[in-house]
Amino acid sequence: YLLHSHYLEFVQKPFYYTKAKVLLQYTKKGNNRPYEVLKLQGKDGKPFYTTAHLRDNIVGKIVRVKLMPDKSISFRDYLGIYYVKSRLKVTGDVPPSTKNILSDAISAQHTDHNVTLLYQAIFLATAIPSELREKISALGVSHLVALSGFHLTILWGIIYGLLSLLYKPLQQRWFPYRMMLLDMGLLTLVILGYYLWLVGMPPSLVRSYAMTIVMWLAMLLGIEIISFQLLGFVVALLLALYPALIVSMGFYFSVAGVYYIYLILHWSSESSKWLISILYIPIGIFTFMQPIVHALFGMVSVWQLLSPLLSLAFVLFYPLSIVLHIIGLGSLFDGGLAYLFELPSSPYKEHILPIWSLSIYLTFSLFAIFSRLFFIATILLALLYGAYLVF
Repeated sequence: YLLHSHYLEFVQKPFYYTKAKVLLQYTKKGNNRPYEVLKLQGKDGKPFYTTAHLRDNIVGKIVRVKLMPDKSISFRDYLGIYYVKSRLKVTGDVPPSTKNILSDAISAQHTDHNVTLLYQAIFLATAIPSELREKISALGVSHLVALSGFHLTILWGIIYGLLSLLYKPLQQRWFPYRMMLLDMGLLTLVILGYYLWLVGMPPSLVRSYAMTIVMWLAMLLGIEIISFQLLGFVVALLLALYPALIVSMGFYFSVAGVYYIYLILHWSSESSKWLISILYIPIGIFTFMQPIVHALFGMVSVWQLLSPLLSLAFVLFYPLSIVLHIIGLGSLFDGGLAYLFELPSSPYKEHILPIWSLSIYLTFSLFAIFSRLFFIATILLALLYGAYLVF
C-alpha cells in the first residue's frame, strides 16, 4: 500500500529534479539517428532507464536529471526497473570512494577491457555492457557474474574459515565455553555487511545476505537447514521485507536454484558428499534450471553446455583471483578468460518455453518433494528439454 502511494505520487507529478549516477550506457538507433540508453541510479538507490542524445561516454558521472514521468509507467514497472523520459545535465564525476579506488586498482592490472569489466562485476557488482552480457549468457554463466548467494557462500567459507583458524587456539586456551559459530559467525556477518555496503547494496546480494542471516540463526537454534519449510519461510520473510521482489525475476531464479539444490540433497542423502558436490549439484542445477531460464530468456548456444564445468571451476577461481589481485598478479588468468569470451559467436538461436509447458514442469518439481517417482520424472523432463535445445 505504501509503495503504491509512492507510485501514484511519482506518476502524477509533471516533472521533478534529482541527481543520479550513470551506471551503464549503450548506443541504439531509431529514426536513422543514434541515441544513448542510460541506466541511472537515483539518490534513493533505485535504478531506472532513460535515453539521451550524447557525444561522450558518461558512465560513472553524476547527472542532474529532470524526470518527466507519466501513467504509461505501470505499478509493476515502478517496482522493478522502469523507463522514464528525462532531460539531463552532467554535473561531475562520482566523489572518490573506496569502491572507485578498488575499481581503478582492478583496471590497472588488466589490458583486456572485457576481462576488466568481468572482474569489476564479480568483485564490485558493477554493470556490464550488453555486448559482453550477451557473450556471458551464451556461455551459460550469467549466474557467476551477477553477485548473488553463490558468491556470498564462497566469501562466507573463506572469511569464517580464516577466522576459525585464529579463534580455535584462543578458544581452547582462554574461553572453551564460548561457541565459535556464534562469535565468528557474527563477525563474519559484520564483514559481509560492510562488503554489501561497499558494493552499493545490489538487490541480489541484499536478498542473499538476509537469507544468510536467517540460516545462521537457524543453525544457532538447531533448526534443520536443508528444509523446504525453512526455504518457504525465508521466501515469505524476504517478500515481507522487500515487497518489490514480487516482480523480480532474479528473485524467482535464485529461489528456484536453492529449491533444486535442496531437492537434489533430499534424494541423494545416502550418496558420497564429494559425488554430490562435484557431480550432482553442478550438473543437476544446470539441467533443472534450463526449462525455467528458457521461459524468460530464449538464447540457446552449444557453449552453454560448459556451464556446469565453469560453475565448478569458479569455486576455486573466485577466491584465488581475489588473492591474486591483492598481491598484484590479477592478470594471471587474462589469456584464458579472453579466449572464453571469443568462443561464442552470434547469431544465436532463440527458444522460449511456453507457459503451459513451464506450469507442467513446475508441478512435477513441487510433487518431487514427496515422491521419488516425480523426482525421476522431473529429471527426465529437464533432460528431454535439454536434448531438444541441443539437437
